[in-house]
Amino acid sequence: MTANDVARETGWAMRDWGHGDQATNEAFAPISTYEQRLDDLLARVAALGFDTVDVWGGHLNPEWATDEHVAAARRVLERHGLRVSTYATWLGPKNVARSCELARALGTDLIGGGFSGEPEQLAPALEEHGVTLAIENHPERTPAEVLAKIERGGPGFAATVDTGWWGTQGYDAAQAIRELGEHVRYVHLKDVRRVGLPHETCRWGKGVVDIEACVRALQETGYAGGVAIEHEPETWDPTEDVRAMRDELLGWLA
Repeated sequence: MTANDVARETGWAMRDWGHGDQATNEAFAPISTYEQRLDDLLARVAALGFDTVDVWGGHLNPEWATDEHVAAARRVLERHGLRVSTYATWLGPKNVARSCELARALGTDLIGGGFSGEPEQLAPALEEHGVTLAIENHPERTPAEVLAKIERGGPGFAATVDTGWWGTQGYDAAQAIRELGEHVRYVHLKDVRRVGLPHETCRWGKGVVDIEACVRALQETGYAGGVAIEHEPETWDPTEDVRAMRDELLGWLA
């Protein structure tokens, strides 16, 4: 997932997520350099052996993405043989329509992220564009809270499981997968150093989330969708950790 690069534009000296988000948007918004910057990023993704990528809104933001940005993104994805699993951006009533357009232009019908406003406000645009919002759990403390939002939003809503945030909330991530069941449309496999804030990601096995148990829970529930390897350290490049975690995941799935 391209959000693993959130700290890159800060020189791996990120103070907090907002700092990395702002730096990334400022770097990627200019169309004159956009294609080259995205090419550099997706070349690294492909070099790790991935054929599918989760595109973060910091790298294609509905606030500044023009048709030229979209055309450039499509060229770069094709150049590196990458498909898009989900478009990961924050939705609200003002950007939901454009976000749906961007997701569709990238070749996916799935947005994985949080949202502001009420589910009922977003539902019409999602239905119009044939896009599903798979809610990524962040503030929600239990799967029941996610399920309540899905119920209010209707058929255009589902769940993105962020195992790291279940860890931060002190909820067993594998159990959350089982409770969300058929509503799970996407998964971010992420470990965190501790229960509670700050939300600090780490290599699998170094934190509080049992990632293999999460994989087994996905298998038990018959999940057949996409899985993203997520790791967003603030002060170092996670590339080698991501490479190792990908190999570990493939071993579990063998």
